Amino acid sequence: MGIQENGNGGVLKYKRMDSDGMEEDVAVLCEEKRNDMSSRKYVLVCAIFASLNSVLLGYDVGVMSGAIIFIQQDLNISEVQEEVLVGILSIVSLLGSLAGGRTSDAIGRKWTMAFAAIVFQSGALIMSLAPDFKVLMIGRFLAGIGIGFGVMIAPVYIAEISPTVARGSFTSFPEIFINLGILLGYVSNYAFSGLSPHINWRVMLGVGILPSVFIGIALFVIPESPRWLVMKNRIDEARLVLLKTNENANEVEERLAEIQQAAGHVNAEKYEEKAVWRELLNPSPGVRRMLITGCGIQCFQQVTGIDATVYYSPTIFKDAGIKGNTQLLAATVAVGFTKTIFILIAILLIDKVGRKPLLYVSTIGMTACLFGLGLTLSLLGNGSVGIKLAILCVCGNVAFFSVGIGPICWVLTSEIFPLRLRAQASALGAVGSRVSSGVVAMSFLSVSRMITVGGTFFVFAAISALSVAFVHKCVPETKGKSLEEIEMMFQNDRPQQGGELELEDVKHLMQTQ
Repeated sequence: MGIQENGNGGVLKYKRMDSDGMEEDVAVLCEEKRNDMSSRKYVLVCAIFASLNSVLLGYDVGVMSGAIIFIQQDLNISEVQEEVLVGILSIVSLLGSLAGGRTSDAIGRKWTMAFAAIVFQSGALIMSLAPDFKVLMIGRFLAGIGIGFGVMIAPVYIAEISPTVARGSFTSFPEIFINLGILLGYVSNYAFSGLSPHINWRVMLGVGILPSVFIGIALFVIPESPRWLVMKNRIDEARLVLLKTNENANEVEERLAEIQQAAGHVNAEKYEEKAVWRELLNPSPGVRRMLITGCGIQCFQQVTGIDATVYYSPTIFKDAGIKGNTQLLAATVAVGFTKTIFILIAILLIDKVGRKPLLYVSTIGMTACLFGLGLTLSLLGNGSVGIKLAILCVCGNVAFFSVGIGPICWVLTSEIFPLRLRAQASALGAVGSRVSSGVVAMSFLSVSRMITVGGTFFVFAAISALSVAFVHKCVPETKGKSLEEIEMMFQNDRPQQGGELELEDVKHLMQTQ
């Protein structure tokens, strides 16, 4: 026997609960669970395919750290040319990032990713066939444009297609694939280093063309972003996409209504490109807080020196005392494995622990490792102890980066901006990231010559310490909130609420680890 309410909140009646009824209820629950798992798998596949462009960026970063050794030998380039070659990709990519917002609003998120892949592959092909430094730079320029488009649009697309409860994990996928690409680049360096200097770096760069095949396949699998479809008033298509990512029809209609409400402001006032940029350049208090948080976390991600650590890891290990190109490249493979493993840990924790606790652990840990690396290179270089400590500090730095600020930076910038500004604001954040990366990459060797490699990492440690304060003051917790709820949180002038609680979360996280 069971008790059932009559629907008016008043009279109760008894209802017999026989075994057949219970079996039917269990069957319904099982079917709902299967549907939910099916939707989750579909979003997973979409996130993986959307993140393939990130492999290209990661591979370029990883492979260039070793290829530059042999390019220097083959083309006889100077140290300044070496810095320009390494760093120009990040600077040039800002053009792609700036154009990416407008392009993705015009042709869609999906086809913007396709365009990014085509441009990058063209650049990679030119680089691998380059007879001199000038042609190499032309290929580098094209590759940078493609990367700018790719790094900007992938997190936006994934955030817009993912369910709220798993958005953090899925939006971290581009960072996973960047790390996978870096690892593949390191492995490629080690695998082809035995070839002649005229051939090996060309093979290393040419291998980066292969992911284009999978990106081509992806275009036939992934759908367009439902939020972009709503912006274009293609409501029925948006509903079909949402039904694939969420089997509950009622929840789909609720989510569609929220998206339409968010997009309504765009369509009602006919937001043009100039109007969007006008709002970004002359923002309201809420939008200003979003820009400070989004662009700030992007810049701190790079000015703490992660690209210097990755691009110039052979230089760092050489300064620590490792001899021979093969040994140097083998040490970088350990860095790549560490980076990849810890990004996977971040994916498991980001929607359980939250964004901000992981950011605290990440920035504090990076500060300690960067300071330790500075001490090691300054006091213990050219000895077995110094070599071991240098490898440990570099691996520790990339581990803490990958478990926090690396992936969460992209998650936050894809979450916090309103729909009408999301593409362009995310592009601005990507520009901040790429410019910061380029400045660090193009100045690392020169600064290291002036204040030593160890002294340079003391500077990175000081900047990393500032990032801890920035996280505490400016970054809100967005775990478990819909994109529309996050927008309201900033507009209501309470994005920092809950700081003390989040610090307690960090202590709990450290205990569980």
